[in-house]
Amino acid sequence: MNARQYPERPIVGVGAVVVRDGAVLLVKRRHEPLAGCWSLPGGTLELGETLEAGVARELLEETGLEVEVGPVIEVFDRIMLDDERRVRYHFVLVDYLCWPIRGELLAGSDVEKAVFVDPHALEPYDLTDKARAVIGRALELDRDAPGVAR
Repeated sequence: MNARQYPERPIVGVGAVVVRDGAVLLVKRRHEPLAGCWSLPGGTLELGETLEAGVARELLEETGLEVEVGPVIEVFDRIMLDDERRVRYHFVLVDYLCWPIRGELLAGSDVEKAVFVDPHALEPYDLTDKARAVIGRALELDRDAPGVAR
């Protein structure tokens, strides 16, 4: 069984809204949770790793992009229950605003596809309401952020 399923305690995860020329990066997940769905790139934090280092590592692994890690967008829970109402997944997620600084976009081992999308054209990607809200907040932060990579 996947060690992330039915955890004894919440698992810390990191994610990112990567903004390049006004477009946002989406990935199609290869593994559960959300296998086959479009979402924001990210993954779980490793022991001894800072949040910022974790998000940078996950972005490189999933998309081939090195990023400048900016401010925190939001911290939230993702709790998914099974049919018997037991906690199947429980993540505490910290999403960051990021900008690409090096690398070529590719789909890494954890994702099927990775694409930059105009934020006004997200409908076909069937994102969760939470992902849409995080993207909206990220774009607000991006307008005011002093990111050098933009």
